[in-house]
Amino acid sequence: QVQLVESGGGLVQAGASLRLSCTASGGTFRSYPMTWFRQAPGKEREFVAGISWSDDNIIYADFVKGRFTISRDNAKKTLYLQMTSLKPEDTAVYYCARSNFYLGPASSRETDFRFWGQGTQVTVSP
Repeated sequence: QVQLVESGGGLVQAGASLRLSCTASGGTFRSYPMTWFRQAPGKEREFVAGISWSDDNIIYADFVKGRFTISRDNAKKTLYLQMTSLKPEDTAVYYCARSNFYLGPASSRETDFRFWGQGTQVTVSP
C-alpha cells in the first residue's frame, strides 16, 4: 500500500506563491503517474495537473496554465506543485494521487487513481 502525505499549504494573499509537496511511502512511486486535484468548498473535486512516471508527459488544467508547475523527484519519492500568482479562486484542499497504471502517461481522470493523500488546505485572501 502506498501512503501519500501532502504538505506546504497555508494562508497567503493574492499574488503570492506556494509550493506543495506530496511524499510517498510504503510502495512504489517512480514507475507511476502522479496528479494533483483540488476541491473548493461546495464544489466537486477537479483536476489541476498531472505528470507521467518519466516526466515526459505533463498536463495542466486550463485555469492553472502558466501559473502552476508540477514536478517530481523520484529519488525522494516526492511530487511537487509550484503555485505562483495565486488567486482567491485557487482556495481549496489540494490532493495528490498515484495512478493505477504502471509506466502510464499523465492523466486527469479520477478513476485512474487508487491512492490518495489526505489533502492540504490552500487559502488565498483577496
